[in-house]
Amino acid sequence: MAVTESAVAPMGREPERTRSGHEDERARARREGDGVRSVHEGILRRQAARESAARTYARALPVVPVRARGLTIEGADGRRYLDCLSGAGTLALGHNHPVVLEAIRKVLDSGAPLQVLDLATPVKDAFTTELFRTLPPGLADRARVQFCGPAGTDAVEAAFTLVRAATGHTGMLAFTGACHGTATGAPEASGGAHDARMTYLPYPQDYRCPFGTGGERGAELAARWTESVLDDVTPSVSRPAGMILEPVQGEGGVVPAPDSWLRRMREITAARSIPLIADEVETGVGRTGRFWAVEHSGVVPDVMVLSKAIGGSLPLAVVVHRDDLDVRRPGAPTVSFRGNQLAMAAGTATLAHVRENGLAARAESLGTRMLTQLRGLTDHFACVGDVRGRGLMLGIEMVTAGAASSPDGTGPPPSAPGLATAVQRECLRRGLIVDLGGRQAGVVRLLPPLTITDEQAEAVLDRLTDAIASVAAAADGRDSVSPIPEPPGGSGDPPGG
Repeated sequence: MAVTESAVAPMGREPERTRSGHEDERARARREGDGVRSVHEGILRRQAARESAARTYARALPVVPVRARGLTIEGADGRRYLDCLSGAGTLALGHNHPVVLEAIRKVLDSGAPLQVLDLATPVKDAFTTELFRTLPPGLADRARVQFCGPAGTDAVEAAFTLVRAATGHTGMLAFTGACHGTATGAPEASGGAHDARMTYLPYPQDYRCPFGTGGERGAELAARWTESVLDDVTPSVSRPAGMILEPVQGEGGVVPAPDSWLRRMREITAARSIPLIADEVETGVGRTGRFWAVEHSGVVPDVMVLSKAIGGSLPLAVVVHRDDLDVRRPGAPTVSFRGNQLAMAAGTATLAHVRENGLAARAESLGTRMLTQLRGLTDHFACVGDVRGRGLMLGIEMVTAGAASSPDGTGPPPSAPGLATAVQRECLRRGLIVDLGGRQAGVVRLLPPLTITDEQAEAVLDRLTDAIASVAAAADGRDSVSPIPEPPGGSGDPPGG
């Protein structure tokens, strides 16, 4: 039944139907809206004045979150957004999932200590038990786990220290386009520093193949290059202590490693007694359609670096490794914040929920459908160069249409970070939060929670497609990117939000 004006009028008072009355209502709504915007803008101004220039997401995403649930964020300005950033992949179950909140409350209500260094606790025991339950069988059977600092960077550093101590060597092998963190050794592996101890190898991909071939041929050439580097040793150059790789390069532009190439890396390292380190910080806990991304290829690494989603939205990082690499003495350098009980409880709940509800398989099926729909964009927009991904880890590379990336005119068009930034901005105006990545930040990235519904996925694709269409039209000079009018109460109310 339709709600009439009289039905919502205060008791004992006739509804005001005068023109001035309607104007008063609109004026009051404007005042309330102005007040909300004032709070929002004030917080952003103070952040810009007080925080370091090192802040990143806050520059591209001027959102002030005040409430969140699942895929949805509500900002201080009253707008709602579909969040496909998911805390840079830390939120496997989305914001404030009930099982995570219940696990945290249970620890808080129990009176258990919240920080215990590396002491044994029931909470930690439950976490390690659940973690071992999910590991690839070939590793779980003989694994040890090291709790390190709370970030993925800390886990990478700990993994480097582990394999260097076990092998007696110092050099490391890493791949172009990688991102393994921001501390001392992690940027070396990410190409962020030049150090003689780090050797960079080509990472295969189809769209921007380093050998100009792509496909199986490109992957084979990359493998041969690796073998050549490792076999071209001299008495003054020792074997490396380990090789670190991402099964899918996330920050590198959502580039999935070919399964055949991953198997070759396992064969090459095993034949030379070089520990293989799989960086599953972003790809783990069901994100790519398997619980761990290495499972797509059947590869069992010697070391796995885990963080982000394993903490259930709270800071937690661990290194899982073969028992024969466990040669460090008690008291070896480590950090204080490695006993976060709340993170372990939240992590246990997240790991169990993903496993028990088949969310990895769900990510694979839904991700495949989304990828298929997104690939259709390359037929409609010349500025969409490539669409790729695995599971719910998706990327759209924006390019400069009609331009050549090499003097001879071969190869894909050059990446267009300006267009990617414009797409991110237009998505935000439509109530959609996305990330950027790639070598030149020319890739629009989607990392939705594994709990995203089919209806929400369609809403994400609709808003993203509309944003790309707007940017493409502006790039072609046919139209300008115009503001999208906000409906009353804020834009971007998501389905099921």
